[in-house]
Parts: sequence; structure tokens; C-alpha cells
Amino acid sequence: MIRQDDEIKTDIFEKRFGGEGTVTMRHLLEGAPEMYDKGRLFSHGIIEPGASLGYHVHENESETFYILKGIAEYNDNGVVSVIKAGDVTFTAAGQGHAMKSIGEEPLEFIALILFK
Repeated sequence: MIRQDDEIKTDIFEKRFGGEGTVTMRHLLEGAPEMYDKGRLFSHGIIEPGASLGYHVHENESETFYILKGIAEYNDNGVVSVIKAGDVTFTAAGQGHAMKSIGEEPLEFIALILFK
């Protein structure tokens, strides 16, 4: 399979998980069937400066972010850190996280959600 750039499904969320501003998710794979039912999300995310994903908890799944571009304030179960391009975050099942773009350019990342 080859999915051309203009064929990638894109969702634009306002105030995602109670966050601020706009978050764009470009779905590189389209859910569980394309992930052999091992996960539900493999996407390229873009968070505009000042916008955020609100705090949320993952039940029976994990989420990994690989930061491609930009800088963010990352809340890992209440511990807030600054992350940047090249960093990786992991949120295990039953854990929570949030992320806010704090740089001057959009934050870009790869998101992977796998089932427990």
C-alpha cells in the first residue's frame, strides 16, 4: 500500500480533550484494521503555538509521542517538563498526559496508540 499525501485523512480538533486552540491529526494508518488490531492510532500531529492537548488518561492502551519539530510543555501524570525535537514520551495504560506548544513554530509529532 502507498497512501499519497493528498489521500491522508486529516482531522482538525478545537480544544482537544479540553485543551486550547487547534490540533491537527493526519492519520498515517487508518485505525485498528491497518494496525492488525494492535492499536488504534498512528498519526502525524500538529499543534499550533499556544494551543494544547488537554490532560487525559489512557485506559487499556498506551500512547507514545516522537517530537519532530518545535518545543512543548509536557504534563506526565502531573510532572511538567519541556520537550523538544528528538524527544520521546510514553504514557502507559492507566496513566495521563497533556501537551502544549510553547515555541514560535507549530509543534509536530508522531503519535502511536497501542492496545494493552
